[in-house]
Amino acid sequence: MFQKYDVIVVGAGHAGCEAAAAAANMGSKVLLVTMNMNTIAQMSCNPAMGGVAKGQIVREIDAMGGFSGIVSDKSMIQFRMLNLSKGPAMWSPRTQNDRMLFAEEWRLALESMPNVDFWQEMVSGLLVKDNRVVGVRTALGIEVKAKAVVLTNGTFLNGKIHIGEKNFGGGRTAEKAATGITEQLIELGFEAGRMKTGTPPRIDGRSLNYKLMEEQPGDEIPGKFSYTDTKPLQKQRSCWITYTNEAVHKELEKGFDRSPMFQGRIKGLGPRYCPSIEDKINRFAERDRHQIFVEPEGWKTVEIYVNGFSTSLPEEIQYSAITKIPGFENAKMFRPGYAIEYDYFPPTQLKTSLETQLIDNLYFAGQINGTTGYEEAACQGLMAGINAHNKVNEKEPLILKRSEAYIGVLIDDLVNKGTQEPYRMFTSRAEYRILLRQDNADLRLTEIGHKLGLASDERLETLLKKKDKIEKLTIELKQLKTEPAIANQQLGELNTALLSEKVSVESLLKRPQLGMTELKTLDPAIRSILSNFDDEILQQVEIATKYQSYIDREQKLAEKIEGLEDYKIRSDFDYDRVKALSSEAREKLKKIKPETIGQLTRISGVSPADVSVLTVYMGK
Repeated sequence: MFQKYDVIVVGAGHAGCEAAAAAANMGSKVLLVTMNMNTIAQMSCNPAMGGVAKGQIVREIDAMGGFSGIVSDKSMIQFRMLNLSKGPAMWSPRTQNDRMLFAEEWRLALESMPNVDFWQEMVSGLLVKDNRVVGVRTALGIEVKAKAVVLTNGTFLNGKIHIGEKNFGGGRTAEKAATGITEQLIELGFEAGRMKTGTPPRIDGRSLNYKLMEEQPGDEIPGKFSYTDTKPLQKQRSCWITYTNEAVHKELEKGFDRSPMFQGRIKGLGPRYCPSIEDKINRFAERDRHQIFVEPEGWKTVEIYVNGFSTSLPEEIQYSAITKIPGFENAKMFRPGYAIEYDYFPPTQLKTSLETQLIDNLYFAGQINGTTGYEEAACQGLMAGINAHNKVNEKEPLILKRSEAYIGVLIDDLVNKGTQEPYRMFTSRAEYRILLRQDNADLRLTEIGHKLGLASDERLETLLKKKDKIEKLTIELKQLKTEPAIANQQLGELNTALLSEKVSVESLLKRPQLGMTELKTLDPAIRSILSNFDDEILQQVEIATKYQSYIDREQKLAEKIEGLEDYKIRSDFDYDRVKALSSEAREKLKKIKPETIGQLTRISGVSPADVSVLTVYMGK
């Protein structure tokens, strides 16, 4: 019934969709297996993409030829660029999305790919021969052969849903859990653990009083994620902000004795940076209110996502408490919030390609690796799909550096440091933030995507034209000079130093008071040149000019450190022979098996002294 596939992807969430699309578009014959064809690319939690650091990841996925940015643009109902009051390294795009349209666009995209086949069923096990995966076995007993398998099981592996004192098996509300894979992987020698996540109740938007809330509209001129020709929004839906209060907190506290988290019924660790409302009240007892974001789920539906009110308390406590939030007095609930526990596999068991160390050609991506978030999952799926294709075609894996992409930071952190709680990406995790901006993802990654066969020739041509325009404008601003007699009056009005002689426009642009908008007012000659370039080019040149010294410093540091990546370590290197190593370093190195000296330096528990001993021992 089935042919032999190049790559089988298990799970059709954000990681699975990107993995299947990447491998298929690179030329692999792919089978995407999901337990429910109607929930492909389901936004299980909030209906939004991007945000701080996450928005950078979505732009990176798009720059390489992935689909999350395109699908987000086609389904967005609001766009906001966050952190504009801060430096450009912190600017982060975010979209509010139509949940149903998002899933539909992803499914249509996958169905348009001739190399992707679908099968609706639970995968209950892997086919493994001589420490190499050779296919999967389904719950019906069907065996499908493949050269590589990517597991993107999300929250479904032995998933258990908790609402108050009730709990039942499930990977998502109204969907059954997946069984069999965890047990087999443990038998094969993998270490497994438990994590948890949660979701808030869903509310009927017709029952809310928005007059008691603060409106949060989208940007006046909305942007987008994709570097392709997706269309910006012409109209937007607002979100709203309200707050909890002491009455809400007292009502929630009535259910603490029945809380699965506080009573120990939940064993897994939850996300530190997205805690449940009961956890927030417990941990931050000194706060008399917490912010609640009221987010519409789409263009046409009345369903509302109550962001900030994730909970697993008994449903009657949830309802009683939520009706004490301003604007929610007459709220009608569609369904209660819940917590979900699921199996994951500590990612220190992976290579930097996301291939497992124990079983060849087996890849893990998404929440199975202990991460949280659509964006984190999607970028892992993209990389696992790329590397699965490369492996079966006997090509070298693609490993993005920490200085090349937030994707590189995320995978490097997971593989070398592991995670004891759901890993979420932040700008603070990246040491090269000024290099890894959301505005330059195409400049960093599109040529890589094109070489892989993911980014089209048209994308590459667009990128090369953009580079030419940036270079041309940069040179013109260095060569063009303005005179005191022309510019000084306006400079005075802008509260910046007057000129005593001719200066280049580039030097003026380095002043904190002056941007491209202000330059246009100084001199007709400047205005004439700038009018030849669109806003994207002007922004790129302004950022590069103002932050040049910081960019150069980070680039030199990255090049110095990345020199260590050229020194490969043999996979069978015997760390027990190096007697001067600390016992902790020896233990970690034998487990993680770093592939380069550079990776070795980033492993938790390996000290600078250990690195020095090893580099001397290896003759490097």
